[in-house]
Amino acid sequence: MNIETVGVIGAGVMGIGVAQVLAQADYKVTLVDVSEVALARAEQEIRQGVRFYHLLRQDQELKPLDAAAAVARITFTTDMGPMQGADFVIENVTEKWAVKQPVYATLDQVCPPHCLFAANTSAIPITQIAAATQRPSQVLGIHFMNPVPLKDTVELIRGYHTTEETLAAALALLASMGKMGIVVNDSPGFVSNRVLMLTVNEAIFLVHENVTTPENVDQIFTQCFGHKMGPLATADLIGLDTILLSLEVLYEQFSDPKFRPCPLLRQMVNAGLTGRKSGQGFFTYSS
Repeated sequence: MNIETVGVIGAGVMGIGVAQVLAQADYKVTLVDVSEVALARAEQEIRQGVRFYHLLRQDQELKPLDAAAAVARITFTTDMGPMQGADFVIENVTEKWAVKQPVYATLDQVCPPHCLFAANTSAIPITQIAAATQRPSQVLGIHFMNPVPLKDTVELIRGYHTTEETLAAALALLASMGKMGIVVNDSPGFVSNRVLMLTVNEAIFLVHENVTTPENVDQIFTQCFGHKMGPLATADLIGLDTILLSLEVLYEQFSDPKFRPCPLLRQMVNAGLTGRKSGQGFFTYSS
């Protein structure tokens, strides 16, 4: 399959990262969001992100990256109409089914018949998403990790109807972006978040119960286990609101109390303490 134009739905943290990496790989990108403010911020962050990526990896053999040229390959719009020219779409909207479902209904109507859909979701089953379209065999999950430009491996999820051709096209797209996909079967939370969300939630319970401090929790994971980041710093990076939504999806899908979100997590989200993006989560961040 010849992929030239990729649609990216959602100009949040993940959508910005995905659009940046696609533009760096010379794809034409259409970035859609309901907010003009979010799109303006996305353009600025992508321009800065390309420069930062090149500086960070200047020890590697990279072709020169032109931030202005990369941004010029991206169309920033609030209109779904340009999706009629997309060969592949990557959706990055919030982890709420009531929000995702109508997005796929619209994409199904607007996008050409050959277009493939990839859900960059943390927990919602891919088969459920595919059922919202008339092309379930062309739907799969691509779970990018944050920050997208710096993570070279992604989780690729095969839905019940996903074909081998769809998987092959997605793997080829990822390879052209300098990323490897690890293919897993569909299940709420897949592999990464079935494990990670439990770990993060239990770490929050430890703080909630005054067993120890956030600093101590993360220090045990970084210094005892050699993890690059502790679970609470990881939660702040992902966004505590996203953590909460993912746990709620897992709790609903499995009806298992082990996924019950910690009350402290819910309280922090209600207070607007969502992590890095708000400047305050379990740790404090400068602007």
